[in-house]
Amino acid sequence: MDEGILKWIGRESIAVKRDAKGKLPPQMLDKMKEASEKEEGAWYAVHHGYEVQISGGGDAMHRTGSIYSFAPAAEAPQKSADEWRTMIITLQGNVVLVEQDGKQLSRFDPAAQDPPERKQWYEPKREYKRPEVGYVGLQTHDPGDIVYFKEISVRPLDAKP
Repeated sequence: MDEGILKWIGRESIAVKRDAKGKLPPQMLDKMKEASEKEEGAWYAVHHGYEVQISGGGDAMHRTGSIYSFAPAAEAPQKSADEWRTMIITLQGNVVLVEQDGKQLSRFDPAAQDPPERKQWYEPKREYKRPEVGYVGLQTHDPGDIVYFKEISVRPLDAKP
């Protein structure tokens, strides 16, 4: 387990302010980039874990169901905005599987493939081995986003014979 995340509990993290249109002004963007490179606050988790994306848009590497910038997601089954969705994330050692509404969207096995190149500053760094046990975090994407979670549960996988 990567205990480094524990040092951020209760500590101040970076604070940025967006303009009236919800965009980050250049000085705030620079502040975010610096925090990312220093792995401060939430950026520590970004660089030392995996993120399963929940977002309405984006390319295959950054849309709902992707293992963010590590593995692309297939298109999710269509539902209206007022219908609940079910996402199942399965961790088998370092293998990550994502299913939504009964359809497998993505799979990533870091031992079976080299991760794709890091293309943007906000994508996770590639040089760390991710822990097989640890923490689950939930976040919203942008100010003004509204996300509801109806049920969240964690259970161990059945032991293999």
